[in-house]
Amino acid sequence: MLTRRNIMKGVGVSALAAVPGMSPALAAPAPAKGASVTGAESAKLFLPPDEVAPATVDRLPLSWSKERTSRLCEMLKEQGFEGILLTNQWNIIYFTGLWHTTTERMIHCFIPTATGTPIWFYPALDRDLIQSWWYDDGGEMYFDWLDVEGTMVQEGKVAKGPTNDLWRWMLRHIKKRGYGGKKLAVDKELTPTAQTKVGEEIGTPMASAEQLCLYMRMRKTPLEIALTRRAYSYFDKIHAYARDLILTHGTDLMDFEVAHAARKFGVEIMMKDLAPDGKPHNAVGISVGVNCRAGQPTGYPHPNQFFYNRIQKGQALQVSGVVRIGGCGGECYRPYMIGPRTGHMEKIWTVTRDACLMQKDLSRKGTKCSDVAYDIHKFQVEQGVQKYVYHRPAHGEGMEGHQPPYLALGDHTVLDTGMMFSVEPGLFDPETGTGANFSDGFIVKDSGPSLQMSRLPWSEEWAWINI
Repeated sequence: MLTRRNIMKGVGVSALAAVPGMSPALAAPAPAKGASVTGAESAKLFLPPDEVAPATVDRLPLSWSKERTSRLCEMLKEQGFEGILLTNQWNIIYFTGLWHTTTERMIHCFIPTATGTPIWFYPALDRDLIQSWWYDDGGEMYFDWLDVEGTMVQEGKVAKGPTNDLWRWMLRHIKKRGYGGKKLAVDKELTPTAQTKVGEEIGTPMASAEQLCLYMRMRKTPLEIALTRRAYSYFDKIHAYARDLILTHGTDLMDFEVAHAARKFGVEIMMKDLAPDGKPHNAVGISVGVNCRAGQPTGYPHPNQFFYNRIQKGQALQVSGVVRIGGCGGECYRPYMIGPRTGHMEKIWTVTRDACLMQKDLSRKGTKCSDVAYDIHKFQVEQGVQKYVYHRPAHGEGMEGHQPPYLALGDHTVLDTGMMFSVEPGLFDPETGTGANFSDGFIVKDSGPSLQMSRLPWSEEWAWINI
């Protein structure tokens, strides 16, 4: 009988090694690769620990979400609101702790400010997740999008009929719970059509509380910062592994292979600690994304080509990605300049590195985002590298990825404690295929320079390598 085991046994390692483009280093048996590369050598160059210890929890607990919701309700009550409708995936995750997947299906929750407990409006698809989480005040379930009212196939109820307007359906249930004519908020600016239906069903329009929700999410709490540090502690090890892999196997490697080997390494060390059991609400908000691009693609800020290039001497290389635990974490990139280096390569890297360190020092509480961006861009121009500048120095970082505010010339937001930013005053030269873009997580403190989330160094010793 032909089985997968027989096929793999018949192929053998020697056949894999003969595949065009397959690196001998990665075609070798897994134990041999694991024995030679651990990341331990590069880890010796890590920066020393600072005042923030990694969290011991794997996610933000429900008690944290309840505290955040209570605070939101307090601020809404001060403005006379009796409830808020959450429609945005990231607001729902932040305030209720329910990690969920969004599609065209409607998952909303209404939170009365008097109780601070969510009332859910959700599809049958997600009933196991929602009913096993924060479900004290229940909610209303529909079968699926698009819906026919009264249909619940899982209960044996199958019907034909007109399409159920789920927005109106939800509003009617909110009214039935005693909120008709009340002053209510919603976490976004409603379209005229949606607002008209609110008026027809509830009796009064819903005011936007989008900025209030965002205000809270932009300012990371101590537990979010500690969980972010935990994510970055794994990311540090991933970068150390990737660096050791490149130094060990050099030009035998494709950038694709570095990315996938580093991601596998990262997932394995994380899962040993997280011990997922396959059940809902455990091991949530986990992402381990690692990329590697060698040579020409480093010369573009957002390349659209697939990365499958051999690592070579005398080229730029970047290892990058995003790692999160429980939604907390962020970006961490490090650009390398492989010898023999040109003066141009060294300048691109050095000016970029110096601008990153400027960002850390300039990003202080009370400073405007636009002022930080202005000083960094002025520095880039003074160094004569303006031709290679493609974008702002940084974006805000949250569970969703990019999040306001932005270190950009047009963003005049005043920096506040807990705001987190990427670190990207990168430089890109498509003509020579030379680019350098560091990223990390810088979090604004009560005083002094920002807090760096990774323990990766900014040194030539780390990044100017020879293979």
